[in-house]
Amino acid sequence: MLSIAGTDPAGGAGIHADLKTIAALGGYGMAAVTALVAQNTRGVRSVHVPPPAFLREQLDAVSDDVEVDAVKLGMLHSAPLIDVVDAWLADHEVGIVVLDPVMVATSGDRLLDADAEAAIRRLCARVDLVTPNLPELAVLADGPVAPDWETAVTQARGLAAASGTLVLLKGGHLDGADCPDALVSDAGIVARFDGRRLASTNTHGTGCSLSSAMATLRAAGLAWPDALERAKTWLAGAIVAGAALEVGRGNGPVDHQHEQRADAAAVASAGAAFSRDAWDASADVRAAVDACAFVRGLRDGDLSSASFDWYLAQDAAYLVEYARVLARASALAPDPADQVFWARSAASSIAVEAELHRSRVGSALPEPAPATLSYTDHLHAAASRGSYGELVAALLPCFWLYSDLGASLAAASHPAHPYRDWLETYADPEFAEATATAVDIADRAAASAGAVERERMRTAFARSMAHELAFFEAPTATAGRWEIVARCAIAGCEATGGAGFEGRRGAARGSVA
Repeated sequence: MLSIAGTDPAGGAGIHADLKTIAALGGYGMAAVTALVAQNTRGVRSVHVPPPAFLREQLDAVSDDVEVDAVKLGMLHSAPLIDVVDAWLADHEVGIVVLDPVMVATSGDRLLDADAEAAIRRLCARVDLVTPNLPELAVLADGPVAPDWETAVTQARGLAAASGTLVLLKGGHLDGADCPDALVSDAGIVARFDGRRLASTNTHGTGCSLSSAMATLRAAGLAWPDALERAKTWLAGAIVAGAALEVGRGNGPVDHQHEQRADAAAVASAGAAFSRDAWDASADVRAAVDACAFVRGLRDGDLSSASFDWYLAQDAAYLVEYARVLARASALAPDPADQVFWARSAASSIAVEAELHRSRVGSALPEPAPATLSYTDHLHAAASRGSYGELVAALLPCFWLYSDLGASLAAASHPAHPYRDWLETYADPEFAEATATAVDIADRAAASAGAVERERMRTAFARSMAHELAFFEAPTATAGRWEIVARCAIAGCEATGGAGFEGRRGAARGSVA
């Protein structure tokens, strides 16, 4: 998309508005400058026009290298500049050409001399669409400004007949609350779109923006009527959103990026809500973890050494599989920083398993208990499906629950506590920082996921939380009672939104380093 127009250093009109519009509607914008304009939202101060030969050099530089799909013509300051553009268009096939004839100032003063106005009329015959406002249409039709819609349609039909081009008739200068627009050929109205006038002072650059929108949308394959319908909807939203920009003290610009801003806000909201909503939904499971015999005994220091050693042995077995799942998360991560985080977490899990577990439970890893096997199977299943969001959601409780639990456990630590080293490991500031990173990664994954994947993420998180409860309850349960505890955990998952477990069920718990 090539805009051939003047500048606006305040950013609301001219090539600046064109480039923003083109980008907002999916095109790649380029620009050749016809005039350097010192202006802001309150008016034009001066205009500097480079030599016409330099404009031709700009146009040739682009077309010698780039295939131009569409051209939007804006401010063409004089007949020599118009002649340059006319000759360049004659020499090149550039796809769609839309002309916004900048001829009359907001004050009503005519901006071009008679020769330039005549050159613009000739240029109309070379373009696909011309988009004058009513004062500009009057100049092109060589008549007075149309006082009503019917007169304006007549003038537009005359211009279409004289030039052989399509005219976008804009009703913005009409009196009253109605503000219709129409595509007009020599045969009459091709398509009409009614609208209501928007009460706004953010109208600076609307003509530039509408014409470049039409060029972009038509080049993208939309028929002219469809392009106009889409452009009007987009521009109306841009006008309404413009006030929030608070740019300038005069007629402010429109917000060309309003749709992208709205999309980004919706995505950010959906992502930020994921972790907090999932955490809040697990309140009952978290309360059960905090109240279970193992955690109470660990906090109070009266946990039997047999229960603690069983837990450590199973945790060691768990961390071996957990490290493999973390490595899979690193492989799936779309962001290099996330890849590094998960890879370091995997290495940390292996180090913790070697240092803290085997030093207390021996070098030989035990057979995984049902709780351990179920948890790791759950994580491996999440990893095997190839969904990054689902996998990080399954891993998140392994960080977050232990970080949260660590605060209460660390508070209970004292020099004579039998499990002091373990309690202080949970309260490690580096682990708290890693947990914050894992939460951020999960929220970003949720933000970029669709509704179906976000639901799978919520299920994966709930299942992991249920497995955490089963894992904590297992050390103090009798051999015959453990299966009942595990089933209760699974039922709790289903009650909080989980979809049940298939086959050999499992999950994974977080590294404690």
